[in-house]
Amino acid sequence: MEDLSLAFEERLQEIETYLEFLKNVETAAGSGLPRLGHSGPLITTQQQRILYSGVFLQLYNLVESTVVRCLNGVTEAALKGGSWLPGDLTTELRREWVRVMARTHVDLTSEKRLESALTLCGHLVESLPVNGFKVEKSGGSWDDSAIKDIAARLGFQLIVSPEIYKEIKHPFRDELGPLALVKKLRNSLAHGSISFSECGENLTVDELSNLVKTAAAYLREVVNAFGIFIDSYEYLVPTKRPTVIPI
Repeated sequence: MEDLSLAFEERLQEIETYLEFLKNVETAAGSGLPRLGHSGPLITTQQQRILYSGVFLQLYNLVESTVVRCLNGVTEAALKGGSWLPGDLTTELRREWVRVMARTHVDLTSEKRLESALTLCGHLVESLPVNGFKVEKSGGSWDDSAIKDIAARLGFQLIVSPEIYKEIKHPFRDELGPLALVKKLRNSLAHGSISFSECGENLTVDELSNLVKTAAAYLREVVNAFGIFIDSYEYLVPTKRPTVIPI
């Protein structure tokens, strides 16, 4: 769990550093168009908007990297030291392992599908430990709803504090909550539906900071929930879970 939290805070610090830069630009703009240096080129309003739009890309990067690290943390725990057999895993996690081993989510020829089935069969017949798989998302992009769904797929209910849940669902812009908006704008930018200038229009640094603050508070609780899931061996069936000694 400590590794997950550390990686998250390091990524978040990058965004906060960027926000500090934007705040300096916005403050300078209060006295007219800001410059780069005392006599350098001016930073236009359009350029400011483009800079603001970068926050959405950075924030989505934080969301995706956090979820991927959490999922990898679960599979690494299941693979650790070759200690666990497929039957030791919960039904939900065993399903993820079978999905990868049997390649059930991939279009295959009948011959290739037979090969995958034989590989899985051989693994079970020889009672080999779990190996070589990662939890894969079903498609689409990440927001709070998708994060909740992937947690449920792994067999645990993602619960965040009522105040954080209220904030992450409260409309920030376009009747969308913070992470839903970040996902929408990131996808719109990636597909060319809007320009970077349009994305950063009618926003202030304070609003962007509040967006980041709300998203970060939610993601911290996600990291904590996954950390508890991993540290409590909840990816194993109850009879196989080692006794966890409280520190």
